[in-house]
Amino acid sequence: MNQEINQQFPGVYQQITDATKASGFDMASDVLTCSLLRTLASSKPAGSFLELGTGTGLSTSWILDGMDESSTLISIDNDEKFLSIASNFLGSDNRLSLISSDGGNWIEENKNKKFDYIFADTWHGKYLLLNETLSMLIKGGLYIIDDMLPQPNWPDGHQEKAIKLIEDLESRSDLQLTKQVWATGIVIGVKK
Repeated sequence: MNQEINQQFPGVYQQITDATKASGFDMASDVLTCSLLRTLASSKPAGSFLELGTGTGLSTSWILDGMDESSTLISIDNDEKFLSIASNFLGSDNRLSLISSDGGNWIEENKNKKFDYIFADTWHGKYLLLNETLSMLIKGGLYIIDDMLPQPNWPDGHQEKAIKLIEDLESRSDLQLTKQVWATGIVIGVKK
């Protein structure tokens, strides 16, 4: 039986998608991942959210779509060209702070901040400064990463990094993990 699932997209999703394609950005999160990000965002009313790796704002738009009006999202990227697309379409949302910064520098300078939800979609917070990032997560907070299944744009040797990251996450006693062989390979951790 073939069933087509109708997906509700954020209002600016298609505009951001068109601008993303025109910009040449080819690392955007897929729709399945984004839908999950939105659903999980809905579980954190009045939450404090962090996205490491804004890109052009596609996943950002989904997170915002799931957040309530009392929540806030800080989203960080170091590429002004792509960040400007997110700013153009999402910058008027007063719940959102778009920050142009190197992820590592930002984490080091803000390691005392606490978050209910962290989506780490770049090297910092995932492959680099993992301990520092996870220390920013409150008890019961969500840590979400994607692209853990082999991707066509992975450089040589990246699969070994992904395997090592999963092993590191599995060895932690402060996280409850679920690894999903779905979408691009999603891992969700909850801080214990």
